[in-house]
Amino acid sequence: MISDHRGVPVRTGRAAVNGTKLHYRTAGSGPVVVLLHGVPKTGYHWRHLVPKLTARHTVVVPDLRGLGDSARPADGFDCATMSDDIAALMAHLGHDTYTVMGEDWGAVVGYQLAARHRDHVEALVFAEALLPGFGFEDHTALTRENVSGGMFLWHLGFYFQPDVPEMLIAGHERELITYMLKEERSYPDTATADAIEEYVRCYSMPGGIRSMLAVYRAMLVDAEQNREAARTKLDIPVLALGGDAFIGDRNESQMRLLAHDVTGHVFEAGHDLAEEVPDEVADVLLTFLNDRLT
Repeated sequence: MISDHRGVPVRTGRAAVNGTKLHYRTAGSGPVVVLLHGVPKTGYHWRHLVPKLTARHTVVVPDLRGLGDSARPADGFDCATMSDDIAALMAHLGHDTYTVMGEDWGAVVGYQLAARHRDHVEALVFAEALLPGFGFEDHTALTRENVSGGMFLWHLGFYFQPDVPEMLIAGHERELITYMLKEERSYPDTATADAIEEYVRCYSMPGGIRSMLAVYRAMLVDAEQNREAARTKLDIPVLALGGDAFIGDRNESQMRLLAHDVTGHVFEAGHDLAEEVPDEVADVLLTFLNDRLT
């Protein structure tokens, strides 16, 4: 369960938008922040951060298309389409302007949301993600540097192969998810039992793993979309967040190619900042929102 700053459970709902149905959570009041999770996670990833925001902000926490408790359509897993899902959801909820914060694949979706729906996005927080078309692909190569530096993304090639990953992962969702969450963190104990149970529940449902793989399999399309979007730099404030044990300051260097006004911060952490160091993330995020949007 996710609660607000008063300990009151957040409101939940489902909305039919952009040809699919999205599950979402919402709480708080004030300027709006939408939080977009990555893989293999759901909106539950933000459970520690939500109560740190709701005293001063309205927070919307969707489960991305095909993930969490959202519907699992057959297609539409490129990040531009997924960003249109979120734009439609925010319009459905009556939010005309908002800040978007994304992590991992949610950050890639967040970038596309800012690029495609500029009139509605006031600021972007881009956390712990490599952007297709801007260096992500380089880390799939079996090189000494990638392996020794901890950035050999072996699973991307595996996930691209049709049918075989589904066959091998089926019945082993818990093992895969637990491994991925703990391996990429500086503080593996922050992958708590409740979170693992929630992620395993969602990814074990019919279509859960297929949808996860579909996000990765759209990566070459995402690269084209990102290169096209980058032809016009973002003119909104961007906060790029990294963990020093994973993507680190690469988040900022990527965003400087894509936006004019970029602030960077690197935490002593791994890949899952909002679960590993939520207090530190909240401090940096709230300072950014207060300084740049007031």
